[in-house]
This record gives sequence, C-alpha cells and structure tokens, in this order.
Amino acid sequence: HGYILERYTVSRDGKTLPQPEMKLLTPTTLVPDPLDSWTDLIQSNDYAAVIAQALYGEEFQVSGGSKIEALVALSEDLQQRYTFALFSADQDFEIAQKAALGYVDRDIKPNEKYLYRVISNVPKEKNDINYGGVYIGVIDFEPLPQPLDFAGLFNDGSTMLSWNFKLLSDTYGSYYIERAEANGNFRRVSNEPYSILNQGNQDERTGRIFYVDSITNNKQYQYRIQGITTFGERGPYSEIVSGEGKKILKYVPHLTVKNIVNDNTVKLTWEFPEEGNAEIKGFELNRSNGEGTTEEVLVRNIPPSSRTITHKGLRPSNYFTITAVGKQNNKRTSFPMLVQPPDSIPPAVPVGLKGEIDSLGNVTLSWQPNKDIDLLGYRIFRGSKAKEELSQITSTPVVGASFQDKVSVKNMIEEVYYEVVAVDQRYNASQPSERLLVKKPDNIPPTSPVIKSYAFNDGKINLVWTPSSSTDVERQVVYRKKNNEGDWQLIYDGNKEANRYADEDLEPGNLYSYTVLAVDDSELESPPAPSISIMVPKKSNQEDIRGFNARADQANGAVQLAWRFKEEGVAEFEVYKAKEGEKMRLMRVVPQDIRRLTDFNLTINTAYEYGIKAVYKDGRASKMKKVKVKY
Repeated sequence: HGYILERYTVSRDGKTLPQPEMKLLTPTTLVPDPLDSWTDLIQSNDYAAVIAQALYGEEFQVSGGSKIEALVALSEDLQQRYTFALFSADQDFEIAQKAALGYVDRDIKPNEKYLYRVISNVPKEKNDINYGGVYIGVIDFEPLPQPLDFAGLFNDGSTMLSWNFKLLSDTYGSYYIERAEANGNFRRVSNEPYSILNQGNQDERTGRIFYVDSITNNKQYQYRIQGITTFGERGPYSEIVSGEGKKILKYVPHLTVKNIVNDNTVKLTWEFPEEGNAEIKGFELNRSNGEGTTEEVLVRNIPPSSRTITHKGLRPSNYFTITAVGKQNNKRTSFPMLVQPPDSIPPAVPVGLKGEIDSLGNVTLSWQPNKDIDLLGYRIFRGSKAKEELSQITSTPVVGASFQDKVSVKNMIEEVYYEVVAVDQRYNASQPSERLLVKKPDNIPPTSPVIKSYAFNDGKINLVWTPSSSTDVERQVVYRKKNNEGDWQLIYDGNKEANRYADEDLEPGNLYSYTVLAVDDSELESPPAPSISIMVPKKSNQEDIRGFNARADQANGAVQLAWRFKEEGVAEFEVYKAKEGEKMRLMRVVPQDIRRLTDFNLTINTAYEYGIKAVYKDGRASKMKKVKVKY
C-alpha cells in the first residue's frame, strides 16, 4: 500500500506561522521499487538482497549459525521479514530509500522549521496505523557525537572492548571497530558494522555493549570505534585504548608466617609451588594499602627459590604483599598481611594551641602538627570551667592540626576551655595540651543595679544601691539629670563593688534625678535602674523657730509640744522625733497655722528628742530646732 509523506512549514525567521503551510512531498504513493530494479544491486549489496527477499520473496528462511540469525530464526516468517528489512535499512540509507523507508527533502530553507508526517496508506478497515512525525529544521543541525566511555580490558590472548551503547542509541545503530598493531595503521576487525543484535550480552543496567577480540600476548594493540547513523553517516572516532595481553601466571604466592624480630624488623615467609619456579624471574616484597594495592616496592629481584625474607624499617602498622614476577613481566600478588610491632610509647604533647570564636559561636582551633611518624590523629576536649575535667567532643581522631567547633552564645556561660590529645596508630594517647581559654562574644548585658535609699543631708544627696548580680560586671556608674532638662550626665564611674555615692555639686532650689547602671567587661551596659528625684531646698535667711517646748503629760499619757514662729510665707512645719541615741525621723507634717502638737506614741521611762523646722512656700527650710524630754 505504501506511504504518503507530508511537510508542514511551522515557523519562519524564528516566528511561528499563524497557519502551517502544508506540502505533499509524495504526489503519488511512496512504494518500494519494483523487483526488476533490484536484480543487479543484490549481486553487490547484501543489504539490498535481504530487503528484496523480505519484500518480494515467496519464502524467507534464515540459515547459518551466526548469533543474529539464530536470534531471528525463532520468529515467524512475517516477523523475520520485518526485522531483517528494518535492520538492513538502518545499515544503508540508499537501500532504505529504494525500499520506501527513507526520503531526502532538498526543497528547504535555512530560516524555516518543518513538521514531517509519514502516513501509512493501508486502509483503516484493514489496519488502523497511526502516523509518525518529526519536527526539525536546518537550525537544529549538530555535529555527530563521539562514542562515549570506550574501554578495553587486555587479558591473556584476548581484549574485551566495551562502550556505552544506550546513551547514543538514538544516533548510532551500529559501529565499526578498528584495530592497529603497535604503531601501524588502523583496520576494521570486520567488514560488517557491529550492532547490539550481534550479541546477547549487553548490560541492561549500564547500557554497555561488549566485543571480544583475539590477540597475541606481549604485543601492543590499539582500538577505536566509529558510530554509524541510520542515514549511513559516520561519526567521529572514539578515544583510543591501548594495551597488550599477558599470559596469566598459573600460581599465586601466599604470605603465611610473620615473625617480628624487634620494633624495626620482621621475617616473612610465603608459599609458592616449586613447579612454578620455572615460570617466574623472582619475587617482589611490597608495602600495600591494606586492600591489596601496592604503594611501594620494598625489595626486588628476590630469587625464585626463596620463600623467606627479613625486612628492616617497620612502620607502626604495615601491610605487606609478595608478588611473583613472570618471565614476561606478568605478575600475581598475594593477599596483604598486617604486621604491627609492639608500641607503648605515646605521641608528643600537642603545642601551640590557639583558637578564635565569632559572634555566631563558630570556634576555630589550630595547633602545631605533631612530628610523630605513627600519628593517627587528635582528640579534642571541651569544658566550661577552668578546674573541671573536660569532656571529649570528637568520636574519631581528627586528621590535621585544626578543628571546627560550635558553641552556644545565648547563655550565661562566657568561657570555653579546650585541650588537644595526640593519638598514635596503636591508640597510645599523649598528655593533654595546655588548656586554652576561649572567651565567647558577650551579647548579654548585665543585670541592673537597684537603688535602695536616698536622702538629702548636710548639703549632700546620698545614694545607696544594690550592685548588679552579673559576674562579668566591671563598673557601677551614676547618671544625673537636673530639673528634668537635657540629657543624662555621667557623674560617677566606680568599680564593680561600688554601692553608694554622695553628690555635693548641688544648687539649692533645683530638682535632681538619679539612675545607676552596671557596665561589664565587654562594655555592655545594663538597663538603667528606675530613677529617683530629690528637690534640694533653698537656703533660708529667716530666723529659726523660737520657743520650741516639750512637756511630759503623765496624766494623759502624752508629750505636749508647742512653738512660736512669726515669719510669713510658711507652707508647713515638719516635726521630727527620736529615742535617745537613735536617728531623728519625720513624725508628722502640720499646716502653717498650727503651733501645738500632742504625741501619744510613747514608752514609759524613755528619753525622747523632738525637732521642728519650718518649710516655706518657695521650698526653703529653716534650721531644725530641737528639744529633749523624759517620759
């Protein structure tokens, strides 16, 4: 029935067309060329013969014993025709065109992109086949990629080649494999390209394909591969892999006995069949990484008949292997053997410990590296008090002379202490390093002081406070403000234990406010203590109170007080009282028009002292007048 091929111009000059422009590329149905046109071609082209037989042959039988034929022979006749025809078309694009499985569109423009549709002409009532499509333009051109991950494993008489087939399966359907001997020219190992259908051992998980080539031992070979697209284009060559095959030694040596002579010397014994002596040049003693990989060849050219060797220069931990060296330099190596001489000497004490901490609590420690050759690493210890035993914070020894730690800076603990202990490969531990103090950045201000009392006496304002309870306080400072005007002024900067201050720099008739702050060793200030205010009275030039008398009134259980005062402008009188030997305290304030006062709060057989002073409306006060009486 054949095919119909349509083309839709979708975009031009980078812009999508409002309506795609359709062009029928096959005015008539595209069908395979007639059988007569294949006659001459099948004589020279195997792929043409396969497709012609698949299309027009009465029978399609697969004969022979190759892997590809055996694979396809299991299918039905129609499936065989289909599989072989498509495979052959993928190998030769000219044949694909002749079989109506390929087409070349030459009427294209570089500024356009097209959508191609291949439509089956089979009637829907016979088989409803969906169309196939591809969207492409000249702008989509990319150079063909190089085959990926090409590798070669050279063995005894063979080379196993492998590469990743799956990653480029949309680009390359088959590959040419080429080989060169020594520095000769590359030649294909087969006239036919190599495909995944040639083998059944593709690794589905990794997408790798394998090819095994026979070679001659002890001869240098080079390999490369070249991918072939379904259009018959050949991509760039892969990277070249090279090597040579080696005859595998029949026997492998085995280390069996280790005899540690002293801290520096060991005697090793190994097994190797006597009949294998003729195949080797000798043995090599190696130091290994513990997994069988040789790090260092210690002794070469050990005679083939030898089975023991004494080695000096032991490390604290040693892995030894013994290698049999064949006459063609092919080698077989034993499993590693661990040798550890006795060691009870600890490493040297780490020195030069220093550290820094940032505002986020990130601590960086460093010290001078130990020179012990058997050093395994370091253990780090940390604590918050100078005299406490520090705790280990590392689960495994630290490699290198530095360490990063993290501590909290949002608590009241301001100091962190560190020690470092060196550990050797036998886990002998050194004495701790000198203890290092690392001070945290101080982000927490101290607590506020509390003002306990204040008073104006003898021309001074006396303040007493309870100092801040924070342990890092360095100073207690007092600020003052006059008449609630302007800014607070620093008037006292005391030590951390200061708890009182007397202010003498006063002017009568003014109001003074005070607060106290604590300052820590990071110059952080506490919140100010609640302020207090005191009015300094004006000095009075008026006469003092006269005629202040006190009389014990036993009959009424009282003391009668009386006084005389003629000065005008008085606001009130302040009356004070004290037991003999005690401090005078304010007892009562009475209006300016009162001249008498009775005190009933008394104790028998007690001497009392009373005082009185006048307070003027302008804030001035007279001197205190005192009198004593015994009740």
